Amino acid sequence: MAEDIVAGVIRQWEEVFPGLDTGPMAVIGRLNRCSALLQQAADAPLGREGLSRPEFDVLGTLRRVDRELTPGRIARETFASGAAVTKRVRQLEERGLITRRPDDRDRRVTHLSLTDEGRTLIDRLLPDQLAYEAALLEGIDPQSREELSASLGELLVLLEGRLGSLLG
Repeated sequence: MAEDIVAGVIRQWEEVFPGLDTGPMAVIGRLNRCSALLQQAADAPLGREGLSRPEFDVLGTLRRVDRELTPGRIARETFASGAAVTKRVRQLEERGLITRRPDDRDRRVTHLSLTDEGRTLIDRLLPDQLAYEAALLEGIDPQSREELSASLGELLVLLEGRLGSLLG
C-alpha cells in the first residue's frame, strides 16, 4: 500500500525529534488532510445545480427535520455561524428555494421553510449527491468503512463534549 503524505511528515518529525509522540498527528493530521481534500473535491451534483455544500446543508436540514426552523436552529444543526446562515438563507430565498415567515408573537424571530421548488430540488439532488459520495469512498471495503464510521463517531462525541464545553 502506498504511503500517505502524513506518514512522510510523521517520519520527518521523528527524525528531527526522536521519541516525540506523533500519535495525535497520525489521527488529526490525516483527518485534516482528508477534510481539505474533500472540500477541494467538486461536489459534482451540487455544482451542477449551482449550490454550495453549506447551502445544500441548509436545504437538507429543513428537509430532514420537515418543519419550520429558525435561523439559530439551522446554525446549530449545520455547525455554522449565525452570520453565515443569514447569508445562505438570503441566497436560497432569492432563488425561491426557501421562505421566511415572521413569528406571530415576536417579530424579531423568523421561521424558515422549504418552498415546493426547494423540496423538489433536495429530493432530486440527495440521491445523486449520496451516489457521488459513495464513489469517493470506493476502494474501502464495507467492513472497514463501518469501522471507520464508528471510530469517527466516537471521536466526534468526544470532541463535541470537550470542545463544546470549552467553546460555550
